Amino acid sequence: MRTLIHHIGLLAGILPPGKLRLTGSEMAVMQTLPDAWLLATDGLITDFGPMSTMPTCTDCHTVHAHGAILMPCFCDPHTHLVYAGSREQEFVDKIRGLSYAEIARRGGGILNSADLLHQLSEEELYRQAMRRVEEIKSKGTGCVEIKSGYGLNTADELKMLRVVRRIRETAGIRIAATFLGAHAVAREYQGRQGEYVDRVVREMIPEVGKQRLAEFIDVFCDEGFFTPTETDRILRAGARYGLRPKIHAEELAPSGGVRVAVAHHALSADHLEHMADESIALLQGSDTMPTLLPGTSFFLNMPYAPARKLIDAGLGIALASDYNPGSTPSGDMKFIVSLACIKMRLLPQEALNAATINAAYSMGASCTHGSITRGKRACLQLLDAPSLDYLPYAYTSNLVKQMFL
Repeated sequence: MRTLIHHIGLLAGILPPGKLRLTGSEMAVMQTLPDAWLLATDGLITDFGPMSTMPTCTDCHTVHAHGAILMPCFCDPHTHLVYAGSREQEFVDKIRGLSYAEIARRGGGILNSADLLHQLSEEELYRQAMRRVEEIKSKGTGCVEIKSGYGLNTADELKMLRVVRRIRETAGIRIAATFLGAHAVAREYQGRQGEYVDRVVREMIPEVGKQRLAEFIDVFCDEGFFTPTETDRILRAGARYGLRPKIHAEELAPSGGVRVAVAHHALSADHLEHMADESIALLQGSDTMPTLLPGTSFFLNMPYAPARKLIDAGLGIALASDYNPGSTPSGDMKFIVSLACIKMRLLPQEALNAATINAAYSMGASCTHGSITRGKRACLQLLDAPSLDYLPYAYTSNLVKQMFL
């Protein structure tokens, strides 16, 4: 099937073949083409150009863009959107002054979600997750990573990953699956963290690997969670099954997570709200993408990750939503782009590149998603906006006219 989109006001996010991420000053440029057309064949971008060169296509499905912006769908490389129920009581606790760490120490947080998920059937878990998937699709996301991590035992972690696999088969968007058994220490292992790490390494990872339920492995490497030594051991075990690391690092303290991520050639080091300056030097020259989650800082009243420092040091950054029930109950990537501009002082084009091509890189998908490139997937959003700058400016408006997936 061929689809011809014509009279595009602005075609944005154009990159040449082979360009898989942007770094430093490159991030401030989003190549565009005004008054354009784009042709997709069997789901792939075949060609594009100015309207003066539009080909005749008698057998095409045609779409008149009426001057709207056409750009890549948002990619969201860090979510926990498979979860049970909600945690609004913790929202009230935070208003009353409790911190994320204090709630976790009282048995709330991740452990609360694990209790709820254990009680839920796989079918109901899938139903709730698909409602969230449809929500983020309606707001422009066409490529998303989903983690486990609310099971904290082998059976429930596998249940979560089976739900992720089913979403991949039915959602109509690109899904990447990440095993996050080391999200927290399970309630029954409190005070015996070493034994829980043993279970992750000796039981959970082999089962995930044998059943081929995940592409990536993640560890919450931070103060009060898993140490760099434990993280190193878990990542080594995952590597035996071909699971590439994507780790939570330095959200709560400068705890050495970036060093572990770089040592293991992690695809991304995520959060970084409390990263030390020396961690920036570690990331330079590495393949690891700093992935920042401003929605978490917004919702928890935490510091924002040092996006400007990272870009000024010549690094690229990616943006993600962190969609989860405790610290970021939203997967709205357009709002994430707005937060990056308002709170992290990114230029609109820097933020949009971070939410498209670099976000795709952060989930291993930039060879197929994240830019307008011949041969890539036609994973596109048509937006009713007068300019790219308008997207983060209109921070609560859903501007999506049509999605092409």
